[in-house]
Amino acid sequence: MIEEIIKEKTSADHLLYVSLKYTKTCDVILNLLARWKSLIELSFDTILEEAIENGKVPNTPESPKQRIEFIKKYFKKSDEIQSVVPLYIFFKRVPDLNKTREGEFRKNVNLKVMEPRRVTEINMEKLGEYAEIVEKFVSEVKKILSK
Repeated sequence: MIEEIIKEKTSADHLLYVSLKYTKTCDVILNLLARWKSLIELSFDTILEEAIENGKVPNTPESPKQRIEFIKKYFKKSDEIQSVVPLYIFFKRVPDLNKTREGEFRKNVNLKVMEPRRVTEINMEKLGEYAEIVEKFVSEVKKILSK
């Protein structure tokens, strides 16, 4: 499973550092967010399976919402995992929210995501912050799986 996580992360890194650098479109940003979402889902599933096998967790939750609560509860000591949970929830919601594209094909490409209470601007700087959080999360998952 760790190979699949690394493969997914490599694809996301390529989108961020190569595709986005040359195309600068909001479609690439949306694809990157979707890739990160699937990477986090895969990681959650993998660490939950590992915890069940080691007897640390009684059973796996069925619904995605229960899975998130489970992750919050059983991995509350890990800051890396706790910091990626709200990001994952945001990534899951992005496809259903209204979006505005600005500055496509230019240096300052920006995707505005309209949430009910706020507007989130996703630009290169914000993607860098997200990438750092995801990077720390993947490192933590590797540590958990290598024990």
